[in-house]
Amino acid sequence: MKRNGILNSEISRVLSYMGHTDRLAIGDCGLPIPDEVERIDLSLTFGEPRFLHVLELVLQDMKVEKIVLAEEIKEQNPDVLHGIEQLIAGSVEVEFVSHTALKAATQDCKAVIRTGETTPYANIILQSGCIFG
Repeated sequence: MKRNGILNSEISRVLSYMGHTDRLAIGDCGLPIPDEVERIDLSLTFGEPRFLHVLELVLQDMKVEKIVLAEEIKEQNPDVLHGIEQLIAGSVEVEFVSHTALKAATQDCKAVIRTGETTPYANIILQSGCIFG
């Protein structure tokens, strides 16, 4: 039995097989997920689990070198943007793209984790960093 870290077996499995520059997305409950990309659905009810809580736990288990966010989050969801900034604390590169481009980029992710979040543009793509070197 696992002692610590993420207990969700699907998330744990995806994180363990990711390599440098592989990508993982975490999204709100409305983010469209391409059929050919693995969906890890954590949504329980509207608002649960919260996007920032899921992101915080994933960041504890994943080495991230870059994140991708929708440009629209700046105006439409500054509270979640501030929460993201606190969690990454300037330690990774941040790229802003249109929400349309972010949705298209989920096509290249190993998986998309769906939360119960209901605030706008609460979506992120995490690019895996290298854990040695």
